[in-house]
Parts: sequence; structure tokens; C-alpha cells
Amino acid sequence: MSEIGTLYARLGGYDAMAAVVDDLLTRLKTDRQLGRFWAHRGEDGLRREKQLLIDFLCASAGGPLYYTGRDMATSHKGMGINEGDWRIFLGHVNATLDKFSVPAKERKEVLAFVDSTKSDIVGR
Repeated sequence: MSEIGTLYARLGGYDAMAAVVDDLLTRLKTDRQLGRFWAHRGEDGLRREKQLLIDFLCASAGGPLYYTGRDMATSHKGMGINEGDWRIFLGHVNATLDKFSVPAKERKEVLAFVDSTKSDIVGR
């Protein structure tokens, strides 16, 4: 499958998506409310989680990466993520998209994709 014209390519490919993930995770880990999800994680686990998120997003956007992690429902089961957490998360997603000046068309696609994962993450 060709990457040309995919969301992955339009977002700038691997390096751009890795930069977005780095920015987003920094925001999430330092957030007063959401930081609890990363509070007691070791450095190795955090690096692995970051790489899995990059792989997941790149693969989901039509890139050449293969995601080897668990599905979203399994990954988030028992975490107690609620609607308030989700709204804060979306605020950070939007701030990250703003920082990287993601164009309106791609922003809409990214946010639609993020929204499609909500039922597998919130209330699990």
C-alpha cells in the first residue's frame, strides 16, 4: 500500500508524528489530573509506551509501521479513565495540534480518529 496521500504522509511521516507524541505525552504526564496514570512507571516502561503509541498512531494513519501492542480496550481496562479525564486529554491533543500547526483537514481527521477510540478507553 502506498503512503502517498495518507494521513501519515500529510502529517509529515514518522519524525513529525514522533515529535507530536513526545509533546503530547509530556503534557499528559505533567497534567495535575492525568499525571496519576504515569506517576509510578519506570523509565523503560515509559519508553516502551511512547514507542507503542508512535507505532499505533503511524499505523492507524496509513504509515508503514506495524502496531504490536494490545487493543485499546485491553490496554485501558481498570485504569478508571472518566469523562473528565477524556475532556482534559482532548484539550492536550488540541494544544499539541496547535503547537505543530496541523492544518484543518488533517486536524479534523486526527480528532475523528481520537474520538473513535473513546468507547474503548473511557469507563473501562
